[in-house]
Amino acid sequence: MNAVSSPFHTEEHEAYRDTLRAFVGKELEPHAAQWDEEGTFPRELYRKAAEVGLFAAGYPEQYGGLDLDLFYMLINAQELARAGVGGLHASLMSHHIGLPPIIRAGLPALKDKWVPAVIRGDKISALAITEPGGGSDVAALTTTARRDGDHYVVNGSKTFITSGMRADIYTVAVRTGDPGHKGISLLAIERDTAGFTRTPLEKKMGWWCSDTATLYFDNCRVPVENLLGEENQGSKLIMQNFNSERLFMAAACTAYARVCLEEMIEYGQQRRTFGKTLMEHQVIRHKVADMAMRINATQAYLEQLTWRVQNGQNPVADVCLLKNQATQTMEYCAREAVQTLGGAGYLRGCKSERIYREVRVNAIGGGAEEIMRDLAVRQMGL
Repeated sequence: MNAVSSPFHTEEHEAYRDTLRAFVGKELEPHAAQWDEEGTFPRELYRKAAEVGLFAAGYPEQYGGLDLDLFYMLINAQELARAGVGGLHASLMSHHIGLPPIIRAGLPALKDKWVPAVIRGDKISALAITEPGGGSDVAALTTTARRDGDHYVVNGSKTFITSGMRADIYTVAVRTGDPGHKGISLLAIERDTAGFTRTPLEKKMGWWCSDTATLYFDNCRVPVENLLGEENQGSKLIMQNFNSERLFMAAACTAYARVCLEEMIEYGQQRRTFGKTLMEHQVIRHKVADMAMRINATQAYLEQLTWRVQNGQNPVADVCLLKNQATQTMEYCAREAVQTLGGAGYLRGCKSERIYREVRVNAIGGGAEEIMRDLAVRQMGL
């Protein structure tokens, strides 16, 4: 079942999609289930992904990027979802959340050192905001960075960090000032910094092959040149990052929902019960209609908001609502697909089974559904 054609796409967009689809079909899909079972994937995959433009899209040409519009980024997210392994998707593309603050606010020398290397797939970037004592409540973060001459001394910890073990450069939220949002800064911290250690988080419900870790900072000395933007002004950078992250998460969730629908249709056309295929039973046909309705509505919302952001608008409330709609669409479609596949859907190796297990991390990560609702209503002035 093909994706709904978009009035926002050009022939160039579709050619880019074809390139990525071929890459996913050749390099990811044949191995994705095995990598998820093994809890990892080859580091060389970063360079392969870079070669087809996955890492360059949307980044400045001066650093080796391709200055493409946001719809290319949606295509990135949605084509990667075809492999049906969210952990692979999250870790492989962690630079989408780790790199933008460096590009927006880093000093030229810092950007020259790290951005081209990440875009080439030689280095890995990660974002570190969540702490053991709090997640969505960013204003309450407790990791500190105290100025000491030409360095910051960092103490504290972060957890649930994607690419936490593998990353070479971490964009880290720290407290440099008073309590609340106004005392937060962002620092770029290199993996070999003295006093910086990591431990893996492996026993997860889903995203098995995602490299997830807890980070520890024990009197880490970080050069002041690694401050991103102005001291105590990091909250704005974090919020900008969250809006982009939520948009791309919504794109991926919508695509995962479509993967479930496609797998369910394929199975339903082959499996026979009571003398006919599953797809000939009215109850299954109605499931298909309901899933397609939700997917298409969410995709339309996604593309409309992407167009608004592309044209300089900042629809925070709608982005929050979109993320929730996308995760709920993903959950509905994964549930219906597993139910229709029956025993086959309960066995590991099935895309819908993996996606069903990954629903909750999407409904929590990037801002939990409850936080998204509250933020949306506050943005409405209520």
